[in-house]
Order: sequence, then structure tokens, then C-alpha cells
Amino acid sequence: MAQPSFDKFATMLDQAVDRIPLRFLGSLTGGFNLRREKKREGEYYILGEYVEDGIGCFILFYYGSFAEVLGDAPEDCWQEEIMDTVLHEMQHHLEALAGRDDLARKEIAELTQALQGKE
Repeated sequence: MAQPSFDKFATMLDQAVDRIPLRFLGSLTGGFNLRREKKREGEYYILGEYVEDGIGCFILFYYGSFAEVLGDAPEDCWQEEIMDTVLHEMQHHLEALAGRDDLARKEIAELTQALQGKE
């Protein structure tokens, strides 16, 4: 499959988000947001991120990052990665509501291990 257009990606993302029960979304004040650009931290592409700021919380997705990571992969790979990313960011949101940061600590440990392996 050719890489999906931004609009096709937005539709795929909407379909994934629509599968989340509403009871988990009420406190996600800024909802889900899609940006065209890619985002990187070092050599790692950021597909999505959970953001808390002074006025609320929301989730961002970066189409350009998905495009870099997935390229011309089959549509089912795109759909799976989108759903995995939605669930991952929702886990950050639900942990934040519960006053936990288990996933964030796990990510930091994985990043630390990856960086130590490059020395």
C-alpha cells in the first residue's frame, strides 16, 4: 500500500478513537489532535504524546512521524500502530488521573537502557 494521505490517516485515527468507551474520555479536556509534522527526540520518532498544561490535557499525534516509521507498510500495519499509539497515550492519561506514572517510568528506563547500549 502506498502511504496513506493525511486525510486517510485522520479517518483511520478517528476510527481508532471511536472505539474508546466515552467514560474514559470525559476528563480529556482538549481531546485528540493531529499534526502534519514529525517529531523526534534524538533518533526516536514521537508518534503521539499526552500533554498536560495549565488549562487541561490532550493527546497529540504526529502524522509525519508515522510516515517516517511506517512508510509504505500495509494498511493493517498502519491501523495497528495507530491503535497501539492511541492506547499507549490513553494509558498515560488514565495514569495521570490516578496520580501514577508507571508508564512514564518504564519509558525512561527503556530509554536509559537504549542510550547506555550506545556508549
